[in-house]
Amino acid sequence: MDAATIGAIGTIVVGLAAAAAALIGQRTNARATHQGAVMTGYGGLVDNLQEERDALRAERDTLRAELTAAYADLASERADRAALQAQIAQLQTEIADRDRQIAALRRLTP
Repeated sequence: MDAATIGAIGTIVVGLAAAAAALIGQRTNARATHQGAVMTGYGGLVDNLQEERDALRAERDTLRAELTAAYADLASERADRAALQAQIAQLQTEIADRDRQIAALRRLTP
């Protein structure tokens, strides 16, 4: 082999090596771009999930406040019912006393 052939073969080998390096670099760059897009997409999803979580927490807090108010209303109604039942019992006792008084008066009257 003469020097020109060896030079041509060397040029071809160097060209192939440069092409291979360019392909590897392009794939690496594509992966980096893809990973960047994935990370950006992941960050967006995380932000969306955090916003949704915050909205659900606010809704939960609102529902808890409504539930607490409903329990307070229920307790008030139960207290009113108990007071009414006590009043009914008192009135029934008074009616029984009046009935006894009426019966006693009938016995005394000729």
